[in-house]
Amino acid sequence: MTILSAAILARGLGTRMRREDATAQLDGAQSSVADSGMKGMIPIRRPFLEYIISALADTGITDVVLVLGPEHDAVRAHFTYDAPPVRTRVRFALQEQPIGTANAVVAAAQVIGDAPFLVLNADNYYPVDALRALAAEDTAGTIAFDRDALVRDGNIDAERVRSFAVLSVSERDELLGIIEKPGDALDLSSPAARWVGMNCWAITPAIVAACSRVPISTRGEYELPEAVALALREGVPVRAIRLRASVLDLSRRSDIASVMHQLRDVDPRP
Repeated sequence: MTILSAAILARGLGTRMRREDATAQLDGAQSSVADSGMKGMIPIRRPFLEYIISALADTGITDVVLVLGPEHDAVRAHFTYDAPPVRTRVRFALQEQPIGTANAVVAAAQVIGDAPFLVLNADNYYPVDALRALAAEDTAGTIAFDRDALVRDGNIDAERVRSFAVLSVSERDELLGIIEKPGDALDLSSPAARWVGMNCWAITPAIVAACSRVPISTRGEYELPEAVALALREGVPVRAIRLRASVLDLSRRSDIASVMHQLRDVDPRP
């Protein structure tokens, strides 16, 4: 175990979660949190973030930084006063504006310092094996999830893969390139689309430096995959750990029931 800190990117606006969905079966508490867009606080018996932090603790992570906005006082209060974690130290980084994941990584690094750290989404539940493999070395890296396993074993359908990143991986398990949100530009059944990135990274100071100067994207944000692509062009090596495993995605109201079912036997102990 080399990496001991992790940053969870929880600053997003939750636009898809706030969108009404008459087919989604939510209780009152879930509906209220979904209206706020704060996906990490959706109650899956306990707030979803508790499950993520618990998985990090199972990995051996002892220091967790939640990247939040100024309006997220309820999240700070929950983890500071209402339900302070026992197995991890939880701290907070402020991202003033929701201007992208690369900017969020810079905010996290200002709290964590120069040590490498994991970065993951607040609306994904990653398998402990993935987190453990990523944290095993202090070099930059990502998990390359097998597309078929994501669709077969989790709650992600084949079409949703178009909204994730597709990774190009060498025979030596090196990250060669990233196609961010390929949409219709890529045949998802092709070998070129086999490995999928789910924004699960090991971040080093070289990647943080790229995040601090990556140009704004065509979507109007400073994006972590584009920062990693910049670092790759500049010769920074990035591991790509191939893994056949599922990831739970909690980005829409219709995801809540399936995530609850998948986590029904998990007792979070952050």
